[in-house]
Amino acid sequence: MATLAGTSLTPDVGDERFFLRGAFVMTLVIIAGFSLQLATGRSSFHSPLPVHLHAFVFMGWVAIYLLQNIFVATGRMHLHRTLGWIAAFWMIPMIVLGCYLTARMVREGHAPFFFRPQQFMVFNPLTVLTFAGLTTAAIVNRKRTKWHRRLHFCGMSMLLGPGLGRLLPGPLLMPWVFEAIFAVALLFPVAGMVADLRRSGRVHPAWKWGVATMFASVLLIEAITYSPLGSAYYNAVTAGTPGAAIHGLSFPPPPPM
Repeated sequence: MATLAGTSLTPDVGDERFFLRGAFVMTLVIIAGFSLQLATGRSSFHSPLPVHLHAFVFMGWVAIYLLQNIFVATGRMHLHRTLGWIAAFWMIPMIVLGCYLTARMVREGHAPFFFRPQQFMVFNPLTVLTFAGLTTAAIVNRKRTKWHRRLHFCGMSMLLGPGLGRLLPGPLLMPWVFEAIFAVALLFPVAGMVADLRRSGRVHPAWKWGVATMFASVLLIEAITYSPLGSAYYNAVTAGTPGAAIHGLSFPPPPPM
């Protein structure tokens, strides 16, 4: 996706349709999730400026990812390379704003009630960092088209949590909401593996590396969340704030009806 200007990228004929369809489905999942929240009145546009900035940057990446796949599928590689310059640096504000807003929500005691606050504080930043790592790997492998596309696809799958979390019945999935969201997001790279098998009879190794990285991030998140390190981190972040009154591994009370 984020192919840097001046780098040749020859389309891998035969799989453009899968990646384009995948980009459309991912975009629809995220839009549907946030639209559902607006339609049910559980969110509004009356939010602090950092929240709007985060929404702009996050949705901007979704638009970039979709456009890049459209450009490849339609052979407009010059546009793909030009937009790649923007995409390569777009990750920086995503990481900064994602980490900042997570800490802010936990400090204010506003973590979603179906997540343990300590888990929420750990998995949000690490999910974004995993996305950034996979995306960086895709950029490094920009001349190896098959690796480039698949690593980007896995990275984008890591960002589906906010959309899926708003579509899935979180309260009914407690205490495994985070794990359930990851399991659904994992279906996207699994679909890519199946598509490879149907097309060529083998799974490209990029899928294996991408999925292994996704699993490793979840294991790291779980290990930190339920460790003394996770508790110390949570206590340090929430010290002197309303969030300190909420035990890190206890579920907050649901909002009033």
